[in-house]
Amino acid sequence: MPRLTDDVRIGNARPLITPWVLAEELPLPAALGEQIAAARRSIENILEHRDSRVLAIVGPCSVHDPQALLEFARRLRELCRPLEDAILPVLRVYFEKPRTVVGWKGLINDPDLDGSFRINHGLHLARQVLLDVNRLGLPAASEFLDTTFGQYYADLVSFGAIGARTVESQVHRELASGLSMPVGFKNATTGDIGVAIDAIRSARHGHWFPSITKEGTPAVLQSTGNPQGYLILRGGSRTGPNYGAEAVHDAAVALAGHELPASLIVDCSHGNSEKNYRRQAEVISSLCEQIEQGQRAIRGVMLESHLVSGNQPLTAGSALTYGQSITDACLSLDETAPLLEQLAAAIRRTAP
Repeated sequence: MPRLTDDVRIGNARPLITPWVLAEELPLPAALGEQIAAARRSIENILEHRDSRVLAIVGPCSVHDPQALLEFARRLRELCRPLEDAILPVLRVYFEKPRTVVGWKGLINDPDLDGSFRINHGLHLARQVLLDVNRLGLPAASEFLDTTFGQYYADLVSFGAIGARTVESQVHRELASGLSMPVGFKNATTGDIGVAIDAIRSARHGHWFPSITKEGTPAVLQSTGNPQGYLILRGGSRTGPNYGAEAVHDAAVALAGHELPASLIVDCSHGNSEKNYRRQAEVISSLCEQIEQGQRAIRGVMLESHLVSGNQPLTAGSALTYGQSITDACLSLDETAPLLEQLAAAIRRTAP
């Protein structure tokens, strides 16, 4: 029969591996699972003011080269060893890239960087990368963009994020309500923190929502609610940067007004750096000053950093510079090191 009304704009379909099969091929060893559970508890303790350290979520804007990411992870791990009394390093491992219009959508969607969209291969790579990162002793943070991909690798993630473009999405709030780790909600791209606070409140409640099971079967899942939701300040197009003392104070007051923990993570990039990656250093300096002046609401920072500073275009037929971002521009790890040391020093000076 001719397709008069059904799938008239679908040109192709491919089988998708199930989460259960992928986990069978790349299993999570029990000892590593215990390590991830402990990392989640440590992150929660910091965000709930039970641990005086601060989170440092550091890494590339997005993963396009697993080998380069793992080299970055090893170097970050060594860099942070003498700082761990003051900061808890968490590796930024972002597999999906939200696009304003079009562009490369991330390692899972297009692992070969050529528009072939071998998503099954991308899911394998993502799970393997997370296993490798955790084996290095680093907790991993990742943004959940597609609402089903988390079933393939969320067991390996210690901190989740809901981005500025999806924080108002009901399905992402429902997803966050069922995630097994602490979750950060970014303010909207305009800078509005109210929608992020609403998202935190929504995710604390249980929801029923459609998804897939580990076996790949469509199902309606019931979440029990996630009490570990936190605000990420990332600046905005309307408000401008929101990392300053007044903005941080106002955000903490707004959270307390809804009986939510007055705990903030500040994204030093995006709207707060006004899309100039080098200005992340200015953000860190301001946060350090606020911490030393007694601002206890700052419980974490996010830094976009890679092996090589800046970024590069993804051009067909052109070789890529190893360790340089193909999405947002990043600080080099060498440029990031003194910022982490500066942050650790500020925290030590306020230690009881």
